[in-house]
Amino acid sequence: MPAASRPGSSALPDRSAVSELQRFLFDGLPVRGAIVRLTDAWTEVLRRRAANTETGAYPLPVAQLLGEMLAASVLMHTHVKFDGTLILQMAGDGPVRLAVAQVDAGLRLRATASLSGVVPAGADLAMLVNPGGNGRCAITLDPQTRQQGQQPYQGIVGLTGDDGAPFHTLAAGLQHYMQRSEQLATTLVLAADESVAAGLLVQRMPLSGAGNLGGSAQDAAQSYERIATLAASLSRQELLELQPSAVLHRLFWQERLMGFAPLSGDQGPRFTCTCSRERVAGMLRSLGQEEVQGLLRERGEAEVACEYCGQQYRFDAVDVRQI
Repeated sequence: MPAASRPGSSALPDRSAVSELQRFLFDGLPVRGAIVRLTDAWTEVLRRRAANTETGAYPLPVAQLLGEMLAASVLMHTHVKFDGTLILQMAGDGPVRLAVAQVDAGLRLRATASLSGVVPAGADLAMLVNPGGNGRCAITLDPQTRQQGQQPYQGIVGLTGDDGAPFHTLAAGLQHYMQRSEQLATTLVLAADESVAAGLLVQRMPLSGAGNLGGSAQDAAQSYERIATLAASLSRQELLELQPSAVLHRLFWQERLMGFAPLSGDQGPRFTCTCSRERVAGMLRSLGQEEVQGLLRERGEAEVACEYCGQQYRFDAVDVRQI
């Protein structure tokens, strides 16, 4: 088990600071948690989309949803003992037809959204994905190395509660998903703007099984409810503005909190997309000279955009001759 320490308070961060993930435990209690703050990784997602001359930037409500999905994906992957990629998808009948966030075991992440129609200002999850009641949330676990015949695990749920009412926030929808799929009480707080995507997850651990702490179910329930109430008091502004260590200190200063070493930089959450200029050049090469020359005559250049991150790659006549 990695070395743990007790988080303390810290000053307000520079919003351009590197992204960070920190896991923590409550000493002697069957409760665990994680907090993530995405800065450079998140702004790179937005930068690539905004630089795409065909699509332009995401509308703010879509950016907020996508940022919350990325933060949630990192948090969920943290508590899954899984060597592979977690893919969170929202699909429905609203202006956001499909939104996808992807995080692998090395905390490399990317995200995208497909839009159709006008996005209302201030739109929430129900307005973006589920206005007609057909919205769905899917979480896929895709192993890095598959055994013969092995398929990715996928869980799919609707974006409505047991009472049929639509979820208006991503956090509410995912809490419902985790309660039903994992049978573990979970509290999730998410927030995103154009600079930061952040999230806090607190989850009750099972009383039985490997690594359990024992104790009575009543004591465990009371401990979790106390901690969950503290976590739920976290405001959107606090989550976006404060460093992870400051958030934990502000919420849980009276608890015996044990924090793992924060993960940042090459070990932490960071943007990565599999597209590259070399891969696009290989694709153009496979099209054949005649078709590529036709693109050059028609447009003056061959342009290819990554369907995932939006990065555009342009090849003029000189570039084409070199490939």
